[in-house]
Amino acid sequence: MKKQQLFILGSTGSIGTQTLDIVRCQPGELHIIGLSANSNWVLLAEQVNEFKPKYAVIRESGNFSEFKKAVTHRETTLLCGDEHVEELICLDEVDTVVNSLVGFSGFRPTAAALASGKKVALANKESLVVGGALLQPYLNGNYDRLIPIDSEHSAILQCLTGEDIANIKKLIITASGGPFRTWPVEKIERVTVRDALRHPNWEMGAKITIDSATMMNKGLEMIEAHWLFGLPIEQIEAVVHPQSVIHSMVLFRDGSIKSQMGLPDMRLPIQYALSYPDRWTLESKQIDWMQRQQLTFEPVDNRKFPCFDLAIEAIKSGNYAPAVLNASNEVAVERFLNEEISYIQIFEIVAKSISHITSFDTLSVESLEAVDREARAFARTI
Repeated sequence: MKKQQLFILGSTGSIGTQTLDIVRCQPGELHIIGLSANSNWVLLAEQVNEFKPKYAVIRESGNFSEFKKAVTHRETTLLCGDEHVEELICLDEVDTVVNSLVGFSGFRPTAAALASGKKVALANKESLVVGGALLQPYLNGNYDRLIPIDSEHSAILQCLTGEDIANIKKLIITASGGPFRTWPVEKIERVTVRDALRHPNWEMGAKITIDSATMMNKGLEMIEAHWLFGLPIEQIEAVVHPQSVIHSMVLFRDGSIKSQMGLPDMRLPIQYALSYPDRWTLESKQIDWMQRQQLTFEPVDNRKFPCFDLAIEAIKSGNYAPAVLNASNEVAVERFLNEEISYIQIFEIVAKSISHITSFDTLSVESLEAVDREARAFARTI
């Protein structure tokens, strides 16, 4: 059988490197045809030398000459610049695009890949948060074109296999609660960058780790689920589950609940997105059911995590509110990581941006990008 030809966007990030781990484990199923990275040319060169893709793109030009010197596999076409990415992922020889880009920059590649008939394994949540309405034509209910990599949405997809979506009463997305679940509200006001980057269960990039700390990440996942599974936001809820063993649940109209469980390991949802609807063997840590287990659940504390409510209100408001939410949050998180603002100011910047930025233009890629630019500019002034 023909191997699945993968083009990985963001191959040097957390999801990208773990996807390459899956390729190493599944040499008979997967082949790398293309890799792209933003600026980590050293690691990208190592990946090119190991996997020998046909194409490799470094998006920042500053170290392109050093990158070319570091690549020893001469048959790989090396390119520099964002403009090459969309062209390459639409080539006939590409089967699947793994989009693990961070931020709204990942939307255009998602849309381009889907429009050209590719399967997209999606870890770029902003594609759906900002542009879900524009991607609806590809969300046909079969999940064979746009397959989620997020552990929560992968869990829901696994629970829905063989089920009629009309029988769903509620989707229940689990959240770890991040590093501040047990902190008193007063202490959260003094959070440092180091505190916020100390996630208890998952190893992720800096931006998504901060989003997990504020629980903005969970609000964004609720918006994603709304578009992915075609349910109103009122049928989707989040619950804090500190152990991160149950990754999400589906409540059906007869009262029964399905859940997908497993120890925290992002390789599982990555592999499932690539193998769907099949399953491949994966060597991973298993739950030892002979040992005493404790699985606990608690509601989201809105006093500690006001960003979560902002996300829910944004999707209820509709129109351009999710785009403003996402853009201003990206800027606020970047400013917090650079220690320009305090932790609680992330919420303040996003809330003020949503109140300030409005648009009545017809929804399109261009209008979304215009609102995105305006929201980012405003968020930098606060």
